[in-house]
Amino acid sequence: MKFTDYFLHIRHMTDRKDIKMEWIEQVYEFPEHEQIQTDGQKRKWRYIKEVDKYLRIVVMEDGETVHNAFFDRDFKK
Repeated sequence: MKFTDYFLHIRHMTDRKDIKMEWIEQVYEFPEHEQIQTDGQKRKWRYIKEVDKYLRIVVMEDGETVHNAFFDRDFKK
């Protein structure tokens, strides 16, 4: 798993600093839901029990590079 410069920058933002890397890895490896965006990037979601929220990550077209990660308040199964 690789990361974009954007991801490394936003990782330290107040609303994202509590997202554990292990949770990002779980979503990456074992998503509960997945969607391909029109630009070829993939959205992946997984419920994180410890915080009672869904975590969304966005993976670049190469399928390896994480571009974004955040708790998705609007996700509905």
